Amino acid sequence: MGPLLLLTSTLLSSYFHAGRTVNADRLFTIRDITLSIEPSTDVTRNTNVTLRCKAVVISFGQEALSREYTIYKDGNTVYTKTSSTSEDLLYPLSEARVSNTGKYKCKVNIEGKHMNSGAKKLTVTGLSKPVLRLNKGVVSEGEEITATCTAHGETGSIFFYFYDDSKEIQEKQVNSNRAEAKLRITSIGIHKIHCAYTVLVTPDSFKSEESSAVHVTVKELPITPVLEIFPQSKIYEGDQLDILCTVRNVLQHSEGNLYLSQGNQLLRSGDTKVNHSKVALAKDPGEFECRFEMGDVVKYVSKTVSVTELFSVPTFTMSPAEVFQKENMTLTCKSESFASERLGNQELTYTLEPPESPLTPKGPGVFHGKALQYDFNYTCVARARGIVKPSETLTVRPKVSVSIPKILVVGRAVLGQPLKILCQSDSGSLPINYTLLREYDQLNTTIVKKPFQQAFFAVTITKPDEITKYMCEAKNNHREAPLSKRLYATVIVPLTHPLISVVPDLSDISEGDHLYLLCSVVGTPPVTFKWYRVGDEQPLYTTTSNENNTAYQIPEVSKQDSGAYYCEAFNHANNVVISNQVNIQVRLALWKKLVIGGFCMLAVSVLVVVSVLCFISKRGKREAAAELSVKPSSPKSDDSLTVNLTHDTEVYKAATVRANRAAVSVWSERPPEAACLQRIVCLGAANDEESSVVSNEPDVEYTEVVHPQPLDPARVPLRKGTDTVYSELQNSPPGAADHHDYGSVEYAELNSEHPESNHYCPEVNGHQELPTPVD
Repeated sequence: MGPLLLLTSTLLSSYFHAGRTVNADRLFTIRDITLSIEPSTDVTRNTNVTLRCKAVVISFGQEALSREYTIYKDGNTVYTKTSSTSEDLLYPLSEARVSNTGKYKCKVNIEGKHMNSGAKKLTVTGLSKPVLRLNKGVVSEGEEITATCTAHGETGSIFFYFYDDSKEIQEKQVNSNRAEAKLRITSIGIHKIHCAYTVLVTPDSFKSEESSAVHVTVKELPITPVLEIFPQSKIYEGDQLDILCTVRNVLQHSEGNLYLSQGNQLLRSGDTKVNHSKVALAKDPGEFECRFEMGDVVKYVSKTVSVTELFSVPTFTMSPAEVFQKENMTLTCKSESFASERLGNQELTYTLEPPESPLTPKGPGVFHGKALQYDFNYTCVARARGIVKPSETLTVRPKVSVSIPKILVVGRAVLGQPLKILCQSDSGSLPINYTLLREYDQLNTTIVKKPFQQAFFAVTITKPDEITKYMCEAKNNHREAPLSKRLYATVIVPLTHPLISVVPDLSDISEGDHLYLLCSVVGTPPVTFKWYRVGDEQPLYTTTSNENNTAYQIPEVSKQDSGAYYCEAFNHANNVVISNQVNIQVRLALWKKLVIGGFCMLAVSVLVVVSVLCFISKRGKREAAAELSVKPSSPKSDDSLTVNLTHDTEVYKAATVRANRAAVSVWSERPPEAACLQRIVCLGAANDEESSVVSNEPDVEYTEVVHPQPLDPARVPLRKGTDTVYSELQNSPPGAADHHDYGSVEYAELNSEHPESNHYCPEVNGHQELPTPVD
């Protein structure tokens, strides 16, 4: 009860509006509406079908509501009923037909409220057999008969078809089950007439079976057309033809038309009689027809007339079959056959068209003259007794004699490789025979038949001058074939013997020199040269030259330019050749050598002077000490002092003279510090720490000093570069502490005065010889 009370409350509240209250007995709602087809949706013809429309309505009171039911078929209204009861609506389809097939649905409307049911499709199969009736069983040809075809019990849109035997002769569409047609059967004999129909139910159609056949006999009318042609036999071209067309046994007051035709050409027309005259021609169609039409009745008769040719169509020929410009030619025009019984030889004449033709007659149908330089159309016309027959048009196309051919090389001529030769003429009618000759000996022949075809020949030459032995000839007529000139073309000799050379000589390349790498080959220029340095993928330089050799310049070479070089070359023969490799070593520049040598000489000179001064100083002290040791207690006299000073002065002068002499190596007896200093200055082999080491060894120390060449060649032998002279100087005896310390102090002072000497040591390289010791 809960849902019902809620629904009732809702309905009541919806009807209270504008201060008024609606009668509660009229409250309702449509819950559902359904459509069903009984007994089934697929039935056969004559089945009684019922469409049931059921509406479920909920109302507040007991009073029945007025309901309006509507039945739709394919969207169109087919039935409407109003009911005051709640019973289902039943829509009967008695003895259902195919036309009842379709989609149905139901709609109910109660006081403005409505609802539709779902659609249901009804399919009815089966059609009744049609029945055909004719009003006559025997008729004359062209007479009209009435045929009635009935589809018993069928409804809807129906198409009816009428057949004569198996041929459809008429179609009619009606909205009933009966159709009537007026038929005319023109052919004589017995005919079988039947009918059929199709029921159209959109979008489908259903076709019935055929009706039983009804026989109709068609009798022939006595109407007869007559065709007469005069003369009746042996008709020749040019004869006069008289043709008469009439009709017989036509009923009075009958309407009809008479037609006379020849082939597809209508000659005359009339009611009952037609005549026509014309000249007989063999080329015209020989069939004439006389035709009578009355309604659907057609009667006709035809005859074929054979016309004998007075003379045949002339044939037109030319001799010779091919003619060249300005050559003599003859055109012949002749009819192969003529009626000699009707026509004499003199009656048949021939003319040439156009009249301005340059050819002149040389006899009946014979014309002679020279061929023009261009194409020309000729026509021959034969005439006799008013009959004119032109021949087919003859087009004379004078051929053009072939011009002197040209011979040339296609592409490049490479020695030892296949060579393509082209032989062609600027003018000449095709076909043209081209023949390649070698010293007048025929090698090969090519026939050019198409406009864009060319004559190519392939040969191989082994010597450059061999190419001039080739010629070619061209021929397109019976005349002598013109001969080309000899073949002249540049023969490319493949490259050989690649060689790379260097300027200046490999043994004389120094920094700052201009270096030239010369690459040369044997072969035909232009030649493309490439220079490479071993280890580099890209070439250093590329150039193309019209000479067989060229050079690559490296201006002001440096030590970094040392390495192995080679060149590569190729020409139009496309063969790449690679030269030998050259190894280039760049030496120091001369000015660098001179600077290094000058610094070394200066350093050596300074060391020699210092060494000599040290030696003199030590020697003087030792002599003075010796004198003191001999006379320790006796005071020095002025004489002895003077003698000693004089002696020291002479010794110093002598040492100075010896130091100024050139290129002498002195081995002095001095502490090891002095020897180390000399190595640092001349060889750069010791550092400052080594130069400060003091040795307690009293042994003899040897130091190498490099000087320029000695000035006195008698004392020092001449040598390449610098020589080394060795001399031994004795140190002070062991135990003489003062002398040892003095020598060390003297060395330290010398080292401090020339701290930069170790930066100018001469470089030892492959071009300097080791020093040779001299006693």
